[in-house]
Amino acid sequence: MLTAVVGINWGDEGKGRMVDLLSSQYDVVIRYQGGNNAGHTVVNDKGKFILNLLPSGILRDETVNVMGPGMVIDLEHLTNEIAALREKGINITPDRLVISDRATICMPYHKMMDILEEDRLADKKFGSTRRGIAPVYADKYMKKTLRMGDLMHPESLKSRLYDIVEWKNLTVVGGYGHEAVSADEMYEWLEKYGMPFIDYVKDTTAYLTGAINAGKSVMFEAQLGALRDIDFGIYPYTSSSSTIAAYAPIGSGIPAQKLDCTLGIMKAYSSCVGEGPFTCELFGDEAKALREAGGEYGAATGRSRRVGPFDAVASRYGILVQGATEIALTKLDILSYLDKIPVCVKYDVNGKYTENFPTGDDLNAAKPVYEYLDGWKTDISGCRSFEDLPKQAQDYVKYIEELTNCHIRYVSVGAGRDEYFEMPV
Repeated sequence: MLTAVVGINWGDEGKGRMVDLLSSQYDVVIRYQGGNNAGHTVVNDKGKFILNLLPSGILRDETVNVMGPGMVIDLEHLTNEIAALREKGINITPDRLVISDRATICMPYHKMMDILEEDRLADKKFGSTRRGIAPVYADKYMKKTLRMGDLMHPESLKSRLYDIVEWKNLTVVGGYGHEAVSADEMYEWLEKYGMPFIDYVKDTTAYLTGAINAGKSVMFEAQLGALRDIDFGIYPYTSSSSTIAAYAPIGSGIPAQKLDCTLGIMKAYSSCVGEGPFTCELFGDEAKALREAGGEYGAATGRSRRVGPFDAVASRYGILVQGATEIALTKLDILSYLDKIPVCVKYDVNGKYTENFPTGDDLNAAKPVYEYLDGWKTDISGCRSFEDLPKQAQDYVKYIEELTNCHIRYVSVGAGRDEYFEMPV
């Protein structure tokens, strides 16, 4: 069984929570793209965890976790993330964590350049997390990065690093007027944070092919959501990698494999971290109330998330490009404080209604058209079946399913591992 767990919207939908929940059914969990620019928050019997780089399956002792070739890895951040997990009793060894020899290393100068560019852009910034993701992906496609497998060959690594740093300083010094990057310091950084991971580095193509041939079940964990995809998202306010399910086998190192299932994750309302068009955004007291109810602050950055009602237009598009076969609807419990619950059913674009997700200037001009459903005004966190929900909450879930035309399989009513139920087929 090969299953992708992906975001339907702008990210922060609750993918980590669902991966942690479902990972007991899988032998291998893989992160296949992105870096430490997003966080997956998981609450289980071991505590509360925020994972930026590691797959969420790392919290189960029996699961092997893979960081695929589509990822960009900040070794210093990974070192600290692992140390924090070990302090909480999480066992992380080369038997449980496999890092692709083709995964790209995110260097300190990538973070520096990310910050320099965002500062240069000022009020025209893209909303970067300032963690070096765009610069390192840019360098990857210019074929001027180091990969995890290079750590196994220190002499050639050093030679390549010095050539790259010489090239990089043309921009750092000549473009931004910043102090030059020191190649010696970068090599020392690699020795300190990279060399300890040599035993974790493997050919994930060979490893995963062997696992699948042996009948192992595999889950692919995406970072961010469909609307942050580099090709299909709200460009240029996107991530720099492909967040869609179709990329999962490629970014894991097994491009010939086919997915059996794609589980799309979406919230019972909308949230968004970063810049770019967000048609259903609320402001003022309404936004504050929803943000506080949902604890909507970025797991990676701590930034306040922009929030709004459920957006059926954006969600249908996300389901389409993700090829979602079923949905997990998260944070239904957060809406319990509302008397009336707005749902965006279509957009008004320059006086014309559309149910299709636009792009470019049309998306910037779009205004939400709402319908309102009755709220349930009671705590639903103890519900463990669809029948346990108040009728108004049942009506809301069924309405979302009807609007998106995709079966809702799971509904979460709390952050805990057991605070969810499966929908009747």
